[in-house]
Amino acid sequence: MKLDNDLLIRASEGKDVERTPVWLMRQAGRILPQYRAIRNSLSGFKELVETPELAAEVTIQPVDILGVDAAIIFSDILVVPEAMGLPYQMIEKKGPWFENTIQSIKDVNDLVIPDVNDQLSYVLDAIKITKNELDGRVPLIGFAGAPWTIFSYMIEGQGSKTFSKAKKMLYSNPELSHKLLQKITATTIKYLKAQIKAGADVVQVFDSWAGILSHQQYLEFGIKYVKEICDAINEVPITVFSKGAYFARKELGELNCNTIGLDWNMDILESRALIGQNKTLQGNLDPCVLYSDFKSIENQTNQMLCKFGKNRHIANLGHGVYPDISPDKVICFIEAVKSYEH
Repeated sequence: MKLDNDLLIRASEGKDVERTPVWLMRQAGRILPQYRAIRNSLSGFKELVETPELAAEVTIQPVDILGVDAAIIFSDILVVPEAMGLPYQMIEKKGPWFENTIQSIKDVNDLVIPDVNDQLSYVLDAIKITKNELDGRVPLIGFAGAPWTIFSYMIEGQGSKTFSKAKKMLYSNPELSHKLLQKITATTIKYLKAQIKAGADVVQVFDSWAGILSHQQYLEFGIKYVKEICDAINEVPITVFSKGAYFARKELGELNCNTIGLDWNMDILESRALIGQNKTLQGNLDPCVLYSDFKSIENQTNQMLCKFGKNRHIANLGHGVYPDISPDKVICFIEAVKSYEH
């Protein structure tokens, strides 16, 4: 299907664009009252993720309400460990929680590399419905968590400030660690390819906890597996967002991907110098800028766009939009990007 608005695709591929495309991480969600209305009618977050018609509806809401240049499928990175045999719960106001965690080689061996078309059919169905309902208005982004980030939750069993149990495993049992990371990687490749087949126009790999590793550890246990994913995905543009991995920007620039996401701590000009000219950069406004007044949001957005330049940039925040930010402030950011003249 031909896209009416293919700015994001062209920017990803390094082609000329009339203006910088813009979307936001976590745009489908709690900032929108329309989302909360649907969410509050259900038993919980997982029911929304696992109900394709509703997941599609909240995926499309930001396109209609905020005017973004792409939709991102409403799902969660933790559907992957669940499909592998490690179920999770989403506890209100606390986040994810795994009753069982990976502690031994036997636990790793017990995990499966699932039939993603069966185990994750609800995500693929949501993508198909969304694609159909978008009717080519904007591209649809599919996504998965990076192996190290998924590993962190499977070992830790929940969110953590330090992920010290997960890091302990890297130091104390590297053999187990690599075996688990390899299994996650194999599943993730199958999952992303299935998303693309279902209709995803772009895919993004989220390495949310990249920044808690040392440079050396990230090369061994992080980027090595992200590289494997990037090398396997050649059907659509791929974006890698390694939050906090400022120390690995040179290596990120060497990945076989189209776009590198920057968090708000990564200096734009320095990142461009380290990553090189042949990658598109995505980001990287501090989400907290959206708490300020409209004029400040416009000014900060303009400064950011000036540093990135017109081509090979996709405007976004440096992380997900926070749930208590006003949709009007988000629209202000989006409109500032759209009206900026390079």
